[in-house]
Amino acid sequence: MLLSGLTEGLGLMLVVPMLAAVSGTAGQGRIAAWLSGWGLPVQLGPLLAIFVGLVVFRAGVQHIQEIERFKLEARVVDRLRERAWRALSACEWREFSRQRPSDVISLMVNNVDRIGEAVNLGAGFLSTCLTLAGVTVAALVISPAVTLLAIAAGALALVGYGRMRRRAERLGALANAAYKEIHGQLSDGLRAGRTIRIYGMQQRIADEGMAAFSGLRAFELAYLRDIGLGRLVLQGGGALALAGVLWLALERWHLPVEAVLPMVVLYARGLPLLGEVQQYWQGWRHSATAIDETLDLIDRAEAHREPHGVTPPPELEQAIAFDGVAVRFAGADRPALAPISLTIGVNEMVALVGPSGSGKSTLADLAGGLLSPDQGTISIDGVPLTGEARQAWRDRVAYVEQDTAFLAGTVRENLLWAKPTADEAQIRRALSDAAADFVHALPAGLDTRLGDGGRRLSGGEAQRLSLARAFLHQPALLILDEPTSALDAANEAAIVSALERARGRFAILVVAHRGALIALCDKVVELPAAGTLVPESLA
Repeated sequence: MLLSGLTEGLGLMLVVPMLAAVSGTAGQGRIAAWLSGWGLPVQLGPLLAIFVGLVVFRAGVQHIQEIERFKLEARVVDRLRERAWRALSACEWREFSRQRPSDVISLMVNNVDRIGEAVNLGAGFLSTCLTLAGVTVAALVISPAVTLLAIAAGALALVGYGRMRRRAERLGALANAAYKEIHGQLSDGLRAGRTIRIYGMQQRIADEGMAAFSGLRAFELAYLRDIGLGRLVLQGGGALALAGVLWLALERWHLPVEAVLPMVVLYARGLPLLGEVQQYWQGWRHSATAIDETLDLIDRAEAHREPHGVTPPPELEQAIAFDGVAVRFAGADRPALAPISLTIGVNEMVALVGPSGSGKSTLADLAGGLLSPDQGTISIDGVPLTGEARQAWRDRVAYVEQDTAFLAGTVRENLLWAKPTADEAQIRRALSDAAADFVHALPAGLDTRLGDGGRRLSGGEAQRLSLARAFLHQPALLILDEPTSALDAANEAAIVSALERARGRFAILVVAHRGALIALCDKVVELPAAGTLVPESLA
C-alpha cells in the first residue's frame, strides 16, 4: 500500500519537469534540481521512460495488493465462522437453546459476509489514504500554499459527511434485522409447509416474505442513495473549489502555467481519492452492526463455555440422586422446574408425568448432564455431577427425542454418531433390539441415504432407528422424551416391546403424558404445575 501511494506521488511529480522540458525550460525548478542532484536526466525522453516505469511498477504493486486483500478477507471470514460455530458448539446448553436457529444462520451467512466486505473496505480505506498522502506530498512540493488550502477544504468535507456516516450505521442495523426476519420467515415457511397448504395460507406467507424482502431493498436503496448523493456533492463542490483555486493561482498569485497545470492534475486525482476515502468510511460504518452482533454472539457463547477436560465419566452402579434441584431460565416469570428430590436406581425404569410446563423435559436435561441446576445437587453414586464430570457423564447417556434428529447422510453414518467404532455385528444387533430390521429392506440397506432430516423415513421408522442408535451407544442412562406420542398403535407397540426387552440393561427415564410405556416403569414421578412430587410404585 505504501509503495502504491509513493509511486503515485512520484509519477505526478514528474509531470512538472516533463512540462518544463516541453516548454523549453528544462533544468529549472525545485524538482528538476532534485533530479539533477540524484544524477537523473531532466530531458523529456528519459523522464517519459521513468514515468512509464513508475506506472507499470505501480500496476504490479496494485495487482499484488488486490490478491492480498482477498486473502485477508477470506482469512477473516473463515476464522470468524469457525470461531462462532465452535463457540456455539462448545457453549452450555442453557445458552445454546436460547438461540433462534434462523438468527444463527443469518449471522453465520449474512453477517459474516458483511464483515468480509468491511475488511475489504478497511483495506481499501488504508490503501486510498496512503495514495492520497502520496498525492498530497507531491502537491506540497509543487505548491505548498494551494495544497494547504485543498487539505483544509478536504478535511471540512470529511467532517461534513459525519451525519451521513452515522445514518449508514443505522441503515446497516436495519438491514441486519431485515436479514434475520427473512431467514426466520423462510425457516418457518419451510417447516410448516403442510399446515400452510391445509389452511390455504400460501398467498399470505408469500406476501409476508416479499414484504420482508422489500423492506431489505428499501434499506439498501437508501444506503446507495446516500452514497450517490455524497459523490454528487463532493464532485460538484470539488469542481467549484478547483475553479476558485485556479482563479487565485493565475489571477492573484500569478503562478506560472507549468506549476498550475500539474496542480490541476493532482487535484483531479486527489478529489476522487477523497471521495473513495469517504465512501470506504461510510461502508465500514454500514457494516459496524454486523461486526458488533457477531462478536457479541461469540463473546456470550465463549463466556458460557462448558467445562472440558479428561475427567472419565462417572460409572452408575447405584443411583442418580436429585436433591432439591430447581431451574429458572433468565427472564422467565416462573421456574422451569420447582425444587424436587428423587432417585433413579441403576437399571431402574422411571416415568416422569405431569401437565405441560411442569418441568419434565427440564428434569430430563438435568439427568442427561445438559443442564446444571440453579439450586440443589445431582450426584451419581454420591459423586456430585458438576464441572467436567457433568460434561463427561453425557458420554454415558443416550437420548431419544420426540422429534428425531438425523443428518442427510446414510443410515450407517447416522447410527455411528452413537459409537464411531461400532462394527457391522454391533449395528445389526442394535437394529434388531430396537425392532428396526426394516433397514435391511431399504434400497441400499445401511448405506441408504435418509435425505434432509431423515425425511425418507416414516415417523415410526425414524423413532425405531433413533432407538437403535441409542442402544448402539450402550448407555448407563437412556432418556426417552415423548418417544411414542405421535406414533400409531403398531409402531408404539414395537417400541414398547423393544424397551421391555431392554429393561435391566441400563437405567431408563421416560418423559410422557400417557401411554403403554408408563405401565412398564418401576415407578412414576408426577410433576404437577406446582412442582410437588408424588411418587407411585408400579413394581
